[in-house]
Amino acid sequence: MLLQKNFTKKGKKNIIYKDSHYRSFLKGISWRITGTIDTIVLSWIITGEFKYAISIGMTEVITKIILYYLHERIWEKIKFGRKTEPPPEYQI
Repeated sequence: MLLQKNFTKKGKKNIIYKDSHYRSFLKGISWRITGTIDTIVLSWIITGEFKYAISIGMTEVITKIILYYLHERIWEKIKFGRKTEPPPEYQI
């Protein structure tokens, strides 16, 4: 199943963007890189040991990529807060 987002751009009709599983996975990786850097820095500040900070950061990176991907896919199945719109009568 693809994630679908509708955007209306100035002067253009509704444009539909669809996120693939691969895109969701890559988004998870890029977010985890950011999050892991944050975890390493905070762990270094708290422990004062860079070795521990790296160990903590590397431990959490894999599990959080998987959790993010699963979280995004679960939310894709939840209908809460979604609006349904009829398909366009025609597309150019």
